[in-house]
Amino acid sequence: MVNTKVNLSGWEIDNPVIPASGTFGYGYEFADIYDINCLGSFSIKGTTLSPRFGNPTPRIAECQRGLINSVGLQNPGVEAVIAHELPELKKVFNKKVVANVSGFSIEEYAKTCAALDKEEQVAILEVNISCPNVHNGGMAFGTDPIAAAEVTAAVKEVTTKPVYMKLSPNVTDIVAIAKACEEAGADGISMINTLLGMRIDLGSRKSVVANKMGGFSGPAIFPVAVRMVYQVYEAVKVPIIGMGGISTAEDVIEMMLAGATAIEVGAANLVDPCACKDIITSLPAVMEKYKIKILSDIIGGAH
Repeated sequence: MVNTKVNLSGWEIDNPVIPASGTFGYGYEFADIYDINCLGSFSIKGTTLSPRFGNPTPRIAECQRGLINSVGLQNPGVEAVIAHELPELKKVFNKKVVANVSGFSIEEYAKTCAALDKEEQVAILEVNISCPNVHNGGMAFGTDPIAAAEVTAAVKEVTTKPVYMKLSPNVTDIVAIAKACEEAGADGISMINTLLGMRIDLGSRKSVVANKMGGFSGPAIFPVAVRMVYQVYEAVKVPIIGMGGISTAEDVIEMMLAGATAIEVGAANLVDPCACKDIITSLPAVMEKYKIKILSDIIGGAH
């Protein structure tokens, strides 16, 4: 009998498999397909202070071994999430969730996190710092260690729950940014967000997505994600939630060997709604194949 449990900042979950934000809605949409209580947890759709309609369509472009999305953080705003989405979720999911938060100023991040911090259903705040800083010419918070640290510190000041900073891979030195977040008080790191990608339609000679570029995800980015998790694990002492192209139980183990305590599954959910369930079902057999009895024992095992 294998043990698949892992611990994120004092929060024990049954297995390390967490659907990634933006690929699993608010959870209850998937409850008609299978019992989502088999999940370790899941990261709810990215939430902002105010409602957002998102980017113009088309928003999705298919690629070999992945896809590009430019949804634009469409969501009803934090008040509606607390008033409607979380209560609906509670009807079908008896575990706590990861609340993914986005913002366009430090004040927005702080206010949204402070509101979600009060919710009993929320175990971890996952702060997406890949958003453009509207007060700094549109540069993403996550591309600069100083800005990343400022967001981290502001959120920590108004919250009591663990804060995991979600890092962008579109940087020269992701280790420096992870260290800056840790030094500013982050309880953990989530990585990686999507790479920046583009597809061009040969007939129209224009970008396939209306926003021209978008986030590239899927199995093609898995080796990049493994490399970055490996590098950051060597530089920080806080837990890492690893993501980027994970689609099998073998991928889960590889990412954990690189240094992840838990993992998130993103694009695979958009291809197959049962992807996470299938990974969880197959995980014990894969553990036995590689003679792993206690899954948490392999964290960072490749170092």
